[in-house]
Amino acid sequence: MKIQEILNTTEHRPWPMPDTKWKFYQEWENVVFLHWPVAMEDLMDFVPTSLPIDLYEGRPWVSLLIFDLKNMRPRFLPAFPPISNFYEINLRTYVKAENKGGIYFLKLEASNLISAKLAKFLTKLPYVHSNVKREENYITSTNRKVSSNLQIDYEVGSLKDKNDIDSWLMERYVLFQVDNAAVCKIEIHHYEWNAYTLHIKNLVCDYPTFQKIIKPPAITHYSTGVQVMGWMKKEIGKD
Repeated sequence: MKIQEILNTTEHRPWPMPDTKWKFYQEWENVVFLHWPVAMEDLMDFVPTSLPIDLYEGRPWVSLLIFDLKNMRPRFLPAFPPISNFYEINLRTYVKAENKGGIYFLKLEASNLISAKLAKFLTKLPYVHSNVKREENYITSTNRKVSSNLQIDYEVGSLKDKNDIDSWLMERYVLFQVDNAAVCKIEIHHYEWNAYTLHIKNLVCDYPTFQKIIKPPAITHYSTGVQVMGWMKKEIGKD
């Protein structure tokens, strides 16, 4: 799909596009979504107080996403497959700033060591390298340094219409982080997510650092993916 066609499709966005040029591109494919509500008092330990936690009907949520990241590149450069393509796993929650509901990453895993180090250096996001393997409908990830272990065996069902909470969880177009005591945002744009039903046949999710907020998924999705344009990080306040 041509990038300009994606940029011209904006009716699904909750706020207008940024008025500057996008700066990076990547593709998120074969995406597994696991979502569950958590207790506010447990989640607050992992989120800066400068970023108010976003709620759905009075409850905070955490999501785990697993996907193939492909063709990551700056705007004017081609992708370089040895570092542009890898498997990613992210553990995230939902926060709100500037009256925009966005994402806050708790943990990011990349299957490529160089990509993990480069992404952490460039973005200051909490990337780590993990041994991620993916086969058809089966994913594993291990990280001996932090004794983490993920195993998921699943089946993809039929295309579904997203309901209100599906859209609240999936249609997020900004990332917030705290970097050097500054509250920052990174805006993104892509087509609206498609969503398929997802049946979990077996799941092991052992992340000791986040033990308090790891729960059985209450909602699951699968998506074929999106092409993503992103903007430069922008400081919006102080921590």
